[in-house]
Amino acid sequence: MEKLIILSDLWGSLKSDWLPHYTEILEKHFEIEYYDCRELGEIDLKECTEEKIHQQFMNGGIDRAIKYLLKKEYDNLNVLGFSIGGYIAWKSALEGVKAKKIIAISSTRLRYENEKPQCEIDLFYGENDKFKPENDWYNRLELKEKIFYNEEHDFYRNKENAINICDEIIRKRKPNR
Repeated sequence: MEKLIILSDLWGSLKSDWLPHYTEILEKHFEIEYYDCRELGEIDLKECTEEKIHQQFMNGGIDRAIKYLLKKEYDNLNVLGFSIGGYIAWKSALEGVKAKKIIAISSTRLRYENEKPQCEIDLFYGENDKFKPENDWYNRLELKEKIFYNEEHDFYRNKENAINICDEIIRKRKPNR
């Protein structure tokens, strides 16, 4: 069975009651390994405001998470990353993690990237996420996005949206030969 790494959003396990919407479906098709990005980035778990957590990621947490993944993960990976997790997946692949596919959901920091990993990439965003990449970014990097209409940044927490994302992941996966 293919391996699928799941990288949490900014909140990690603290606010992950939505995660079973994905794991219950995907575990039938993949060997799943979950990583809490706050733990990977050695984020102070006592800091519980979004702004303070975000600052910690920007001030070394992302780099620590990448270093951890570089040491731990060797195989050609499928990576499903939510928000900051998708960004960490992207940056890890650029640094040498062998990703064959990155599925990034609401990973708005990608809008600052000028280089893309050499793997298959699926991007999902809520239509009303004011920080999603602009069309010229997709054109420049030769990427396409899937938009969830009338949705915000955290659309991935909704069970119906999770089912739709999982269906797409399963439909597009390539069986092992």
